[in-house]
Amino acid sequence: MTKARVLFAGTPAFALASLDALLAAGVRPLAVYTQPDRPAGRGRALTPGPVKARAQSEAIPVRQPATLRDADVQAEIAAFEPDLIIVAAYGLLLPQAVLDIPRRGAVNVHASLLPRWRGAAPIQAALLSGDAETGISLMQMEAGLDSGPVHARRAIRIGATETAGDLHDRLADLGGLLLCEHLPDLLAGRLEAVAQDAARVTHAGKFSPADAVLNWARPAAALERQVRAFNPVPGARFDIDGETIKCWRASIRRCDGDIPGHVLSAGRHGIDIACGGDALRLLEVQRPGKRRIRAAELAAQMPLSGRTLITMAP
Repeated sequence: MTKARVLFAGTPAFALASLDALLAAGVRPLAVYTQPDRPAGRGRALTPGPVKARAQSEAIPVRQPATLRDADVQAEIAAFEPDLIIVAAYGLLLPQAVLDIPRRGAVNVHASLLPRWRGAAPIQAALLSGDAETGISLMQMEAGLDSGPVHARRAIRIGATETAGDLHDRLADLGGLLLCEHLPDLLAGRLEAVAQDAARVTHAGKFSPADAVLNWARPAAALERQVRAFNPVPGARFDIDGETIKCWRASIRRCDGDIPGHVLSAGRHGIDIACGGDALRLLEVQRPGKRRIRAAELAAQMPLSGRTLITMAP
């Protein structure tokens, strides 16, 4: 594979795992395409993404177009004469004119078992829905959103307490392994792509901070999944006296029925809040501008037992 003529397109840490796997396998991309630098940190300085940083450290040419629809950008891609474009969490659409350039087209490393969870946030969607498993799909890209035929899949079980951050890291590593395992066959055209079953398609669009608000009228099981799905970003949240509290860890406790939002107990075991079904025990929380703490510490900081919390506006 050392002579493979590939371009790599990706931006965040999820994509970095695939790039690192390629480099470890002796595959050096002709160039890396990644999104333009974004402001980050308190100073909001322009900061390169993980993929760009690694490419620069390896002296791989980096390109950061704002769009791939520009004719000059497409001409530049064509000038590389790639056999294949490998895409992982790139964040920009590849128009048909770009997909037609490589001899073997473009392959996407997607973090779900397609056709389940097409779209931008498959990891969070799988956790929110209580899926028992997820995985990686190597998909031949076409003009539609994650609609192309699939070359290979690899499934993994989702842990009972697994967060989006945990699952992200496992899937990122799996994506790199699956990509390198099948890359020789992809380049040789030996790997058959199977069309997705249209009847089984589900979508995972982008989530906003409003989606992370805990609504106590919902079942505790749904809220516990919400806590895990939005850890580490943006953090599940609720309101106490106008103060937004983030919840990073929680568990489910049996409750025969009470007013949703009623604080059943608050002590050394955590904070138990009645929900639309059962109760949610908060285990790790964070006040604005503060560090993460055990919920027991929050219980010691403010009187909570017997109160009824109101669901905050999205």
